Amino acid sequence: MPTTKTDPASLRIGLVSISDRAATGVYEDQGLPALRDWLGRALTSPWQMETRLIADDQAAIEAALIELADVHRCDLILTTGGTGPARRDVTPEATLAIGTKVMPGFGEQMRQISLHFVPTAILSRQVAVIRETPAHAALILNLPGQPKSIRETLEGLKDADGKQLVPGIFSAVPYCIDLIGGPYVETDAAVCKVFRPKSALRNPPA
Repeated sequence: MPTTKTDPASLRIGLVSISDRAATGVYEDQGLPALRDWLGRALTSPWQMETRLIADDQAAIEAALIELADVHRCDLILTTGGTGPARRDVTPEATLAIGTKVMPGFGEQMRQISLHFVPTAILSRQVAVIRETPAHAALILNLPGQPKSIRETLEGLKDADGKQLVPGIFSAVPYCIDLIGGPYVETDAAVCKVFRPKSALRNPPA
């Protein structure tokens, strides 16, 4: 039976790092610490997390995503790694296999952000989906594997004065979670400013 959240107002996040070598201890995983650090700086509303470190195996990735969405009732699941063109890179295939709605705008924006830094961003295959069951829905996003790229895609591009030049994908995540029935998520605008229509704001400005 699915588990329930200890606090229904708390955002539950699943973090999945996908790497053959990190999963077998060849080197220390960098994806999970980078995600925890960024979320710790960005989120100002309550949140909990479940983490997984697994190899580049499609069946294992699918099983982890389903468990996090359906059993642990995660509202948001972030994966890191396994999105390139190499033969062992199967994170997008696993994500699409268990999703019920594809959200192509997230992947498009991630590649647009990364193209400001490297031309090889066109080789990235990140996708995003929503997984819906009668009882719950989760937004699942594939992120890059490197900590710097994770931060850039979530946060976007800013100038030297901190002015936003290109929005990061996380700007749209809280409103998406609103729309699929999840908790109301707020962030530190200095890290990542959330966008919601005025009609969706809990405490609209006077």
